[in-house]
Amino acid sequence: MEKRELVCVACPLGCGITVTLDDGGNVLEVMGNTCKRGDAYARTEVTSPTRMLTTTVRVEGSEKSYVVPVKSSEPVPKGMMMACMEVINKASAKAPVKIGDVVIENILGTGVNIVATNDAD
Repeated sequence: MEKRELVCVACPLGCGITVTLDDGGNVLEVMGNTCKRGDAYARTEVTSPTRMLTTTVRVEGSEKSYVVPVKSSEPVPKGMMMACMEVINKASAKAPVKIGDVVIENILGTGVNIVATNDAD
């Protein structure tokens, strides 16, 4: 058995959570959370952690903006963050770009889109 200590980030409380895992990495118990979101966060964090990805993408043909801020439409697997950034760093968008435009569709086969969070004329 293994115990992992986490600080929950699902809400502003920041509960200290202890997760007990069996030898196969399966969650046996979650303790210390004060809400259901904390339980769900802890289970995901120790079995298959994910993160939202925010960055910028180059814009071609814009007179005012050289980059546009973007984010992932859903969290991506934490272990794929650097590979996703390599794809994003090579990408560019053609002006005009509008908020919500999909800049990269289904990045690395994750089913997650990279979308613009601002306009670039």
